[in-house]
Amino acid sequence: MGRALELPASRMEMPFGPGAEVAKVLGKMFLLLTEVKGVPVVVLKAEPRDAEALRSAHPEITPGYHMNKRHWITLNPGGALEEDFVRELVTGSYLLVVETLPRSQRPVDPQTFLSTDHSTESGA
Repeated sequence: MGRALELPASRMEMPFGPGAEVAKVLGKMFLLLTEVKGVPVVVLKAEPRDAEALRSAHPEITPGYHMNKRHWITLNPGGALEEDFVRELVTGSYLLVVETLPRSQRPVDPQTFLSTDHSTESGA
């Protein structure tokens, strides 16, 4: 969750009530933190081809819980996902949403954001 809050213009909300925290950039969701059967999970946006590849390569990544299964993935605990990799997935989800915003409202340029030092700041 820490990485989501590090990203420019992001904020946490609880639009679905207690038990479901949502990270948004300018009102658009890019991360959902909730529980499935009492287990905390993180749901992130992903390009459909990347989502499919991630699910194939990592058993702890499944289709997006309560979301469009082509465009969202769920990160489940207990696997071998490293912190830096999870941070990259959170950043990628954020950038996918930023790309949908009008250029004049984008808090960052999605094409150049990763070339700056933003992806290496501490705290996941």
